[in-house]
Amino acid sequence: MDILKEKTYKSYDYVCRYTSIPYFFNTEDKKYIYGIGTQMKKDIPYVAHKVKATDNLDYLALKYYNNPTYYWVIAWFNDILDCYEDLIDKFTIIKIPTISSISFGEER
Repeated sequence: MDILKEKTYKSYDYVCRYTSIPYFFNTEDKKYIYGIGTQMKKDIPYVAHKVKATDNLDYLALKYYNNPTYYWVIAWFNDILDCYEDLIDKFTIIKIPTISSISFGEER
């Protein structure tokens, strides 16, 4: 049985980081929730970006999504807990998920 149903998107009259992220109805809690990082599927298309010393998450979000507030999508997809750490220290390649392919499932 699927716990998360009724995948929908919400539009806002202002800039919001959740615009292209779906939300679901949780049949166990009887509440609507946004897709969250622990539920983000890893088997979606992505771009492999070679990390440079000047790269940070909001720059990559701006470059690939035209919106720096989507930095958290890249962080969750790559299991980055500290969004302020230098990427070059941990990564040679970072995965940038295709924003239109993001989907969520059961909690990992």
